[in-house]
Amino acid sequence: GTLTWRGNKYSLDNGKMLLRGCILRNTEWCFGMVIFAGLQTKLMQNCGKTKFKRTTIDKLMNTLVLWIFAFLICMGVILATGNTIWETWIGRGFEMFLPWTKFQIGTVFSGFLTFWSYIIILNTVVPISLYVSVEVLRLGHSFFINWDVKMYDCQTNTAAVARTTTLNEELGQVEFIFSDKTGTLTQNIMVFSKCSINGTIYGTCVDFSYNLLSDGAFKFYDNTLVEAVKQKDSAVQEFLRLLALCHTVMSEESEGKLVYQAQSPDEAALVTAARNFGFAFWSRTPESITVCEMGQVVTYQLLAILDFNNTRKRMSVIVRDAQGRIKLYCKGADTIIFDLLDPSSKDLMHTTSEQLNEFAGEGLRTLALAYKDLDEEYYDVWMKKFLFVSTVLENREDQLAALHEEIERGMKLLGATAIEDKLQEGVPETISKLNLADIKIWVLTGDKQETAVNIGYSCNMLRDDMTDVFVVSGHTLTELDAVMVTVWLQVLKAKERILSLSRLEIVFLDLACLCKTVICCRVTPMQKAQVVELVRKHKRAVTLAVGDGANDVSMIKTSHIGVGISGQEGMQAVLASDYSFAQFRYLQRLLLVHGRWSYFRMSNFLSYFFYKNFAFTLVHFWYGFYCGFSAQTVYDQWFITLFNIVYTSLPVLAMGLFDQDVNDQNSLRHPSLYKSGQNNLLFNKRQFFLCTVHGMTTSFLLFFIPYGAFSVMVKEDGSHSSDQQTFAVTIATSLVIVVSVQIGLSMHYWTAVNHLFVWGSLAMYFVILFAMQSDGLFGVLPNIFSFVGAARNCLSEKSVWLVILLTTAVCIVPDLFVRSIRASLFPTQTDRVHKSCKRQRPEEQNLRRACRTSSRRSAYAFSHQEGFGELITSGKNMRTSRVSSTLWTLQRGSMRYKNI
Repeated sequence: GTLTWRGNKYSLDNGKMLLRGCILRNTEWCFGMVIFAGLQTKLMQNCGKTKFKRTTIDKLMNTLVLWIFAFLICMGVILATGNTIWETWIGRGFEMFLPWTKFQIGTVFSGFLTFWSYIIILNTVVPISLYVSVEVLRLGHSFFINWDVKMYDCQTNTAAVARTTTLNEELGQVEFIFSDKTGTLTQNIMVFSKCSINGTIYGTCVDFSYNLLSDGAFKFYDNTLVEAVKQKDSAVQEFLRLLALCHTVMSEESEGKLVYQAQSPDEAALVTAARNFGFAFWSRTPESITVCEMGQVVTYQLLAILDFNNTRKRMSVIVRDAQGRIKLYCKGADTIIFDLLDPSSKDLMHTTSEQLNEFAGEGLRTLALAYKDLDEEYYDVWMKKFLFVSTVLENREDQLAALHEEIERGMKLLGATAIEDKLQEGVPETISKLNLADIKIWVLTGDKQETAVNIGYSCNMLRDDMTDVFVVSGHTLTELDAVMVTVWLQVLKAKERILSLSRLEIVFLDLACLCKTVICCRVTPMQKAQVVELVRKHKRAVTLAVGDGANDVSMIKTSHIGVGISGQEGMQAVLASDYSFAQFRYLQRLLLVHGRWSYFRMSNFLSYFFYKNFAFTLVHFWYGFYCGFSAQTVYDQWFITLFNIVYTSLPVLAMGLFDQDVNDQNSLRHPSLYKSGQNNLLFNKRQFFLCTVHGMTTSFLLFFIPYGAFSVMVKEDGSHSSDQQTFAVTIATSLVIVVSVQIGLSMHYWTAVNHLFVWGSLAMYFVILFAMQSDGLFGVLPNIFSFVGAARNCLSEKSVWLVILLTTAVCIVPDLFVRSIRASLFPTQTDRVHKSCKRQRPEEQNLRRACRTSSRRSAYAFSHQEGFGELITSGKNMRTSRVSSTLWTLQRGSMRYKNI
């Protein structure tokens, strides 16, 4: 739009918008109008919908609980039917005890009442307490992540944080990782590494003590450039002058030091480099830029800023020097700059292009620099056109772009810069480990293809031994379709497969999943989320997204697990994430150690929990066939109440919290152990069926072995042990011992807590048993504790202990046999690791770091929006300059430069 104010027209475009999170500097007050507020803000539009995240095990548990409830209904129907038949055929024989004339009810109605009685008695088979126990375990696993000192970053004083307690076991089942590049794989700290000026490469530490304005943190390893600056080489000085003028950096003084506030780390690195070589950007106003050139303060009149955007991929400034000469300085992507050069720079362009290839081979981010002398009359005519086009309403952007290109044509090449965005520590090793764990890593970045490819080589995602590297790129759907068909032919050698694929996104997904590495370039925040959703929807795999900036929030929210890295770009990603830490390298420990342990512990916990519930509850089912289906319980009510609360709760929680098949070192040394979680091998429907069958078998043996023994067993005095309470104590004691031994066999790692909980719970059973059937409690509450002395009389018989021992042995020995046969004939990956740790070194894979000469160009990540050029020239972000107070000091110091 256009704003008319006091007779003047001002253009309104995206450059006039202040997005959420922007900070107004050097501004005491302003007028503003809020537009696109609330849900219409760019941040909210890119975030997408927040989804409630649930793990695969959560969904499976809900299904299994429904199955168990259906099984409970079936058992109730069977026993109710048995009661109806028993009452019809046998119940009449008990009329002398229960005269039917007084308690007359129909047999069908009796079966109906019995059905609900057994639903109540057998309800313990439905694991209601399971959900509480699972949440306790998840809370404990989250604390283990928070307390892990090996995931603590000392430099930033940042510890790993589990921001949710519901996704821990999902960390052990990740198949796809979607990662941002800048700030996630890299440090997002740019370092001026090399440059090419007039065909000469510089960059091989330099002493900057001669420069009073140098930045102590800046390092450059080539003295020849310093010598060229001192000798006043015209090309070198023009090169550095361009770096000091062509930018939108703001300067300020902090504690007597010059501090730069830059729009991007790239610009900060370039301006800092010029500063250290003697061309220090000092201050700016809307109409001027002040530079200290080798100690001499020079002020340039700022005529125009032609800002960069995603289409231009370059930035230019037009300035007038002290002699009245008008110059245009431009920096941008080499592919764009080379097309705008004057023919006289052809030879230098070829030389610089080869040098750029060399820089790109080292993974550096490159930029080409050029300048142009402008005629006064030509500039006046062009400026009138520029002011007119700035206020038109139709096709303003296109007309401005044409004007920019018109004045930028015919430039002369100065050289190129090469900036290193260093990888974070341990990134190549982390990616190698995750690849060995069969985790596919996709990089989704807004950077150019060349930049992302070179980072891919640097971090070992791409390697020299990968002979087939395919680039899928196009401006239309037709172009993309043709490219994908070509790639399919090269990959699968089969046209039939291509013809069967109609949807382009499915073709892309299938093609990408065949590749070891996928890098998506120039993607917007919403497109990142769409790629994650595509994989999540069609591959049904667990996805993890990791990023460090606000542009990664939508991707983090869309994936099953979101990981935020607290880096240089704020806390938006961290606040939207499920887990956060300071460095990408901690991701391998989060997944391969904590994630795998959580999945392993949760799987063993669930298997044992279902086993003990079935073993405990189904004894009532078998007993129903011998008590006339009368809904009488085997155990006394106190045992039923305390079994899951006291006798077996702590041991299984200890196993779920502390158990581990291998330690953390071996988990990292053997990433292949992680595959069991990806394939969902430790707990699935088959494992549930096996543990329920095991529990049913145990309950069958727990009932029928004592039942058979009691039918022929006599006490030492010759009397029969036929009372129901003795029978109940024998089965209950056998059950507690069997499940305690069973958890001991299932546990891989014993701690003092495990010993205390397992043997303490067993001892607690006997203490409570004797206490509840003691004379003291009977004297206080005779109606509640009526079985006085039953446990004492029962467990004092040797024959009872023989029955308990026999029952325990028959329940445990077959399981021991199966475990030994399985370990010998069908060893798991864990078994192999245990053996390999004793015999040989852990598995390793030698992955060579890329050191190559490549034609792939690395370039700066240009913004998705225009820069701050118009904001600077408008003067709205300026405060009255206070530089004059320090200029006299600089003038005095200029003699030192001349002496040097």
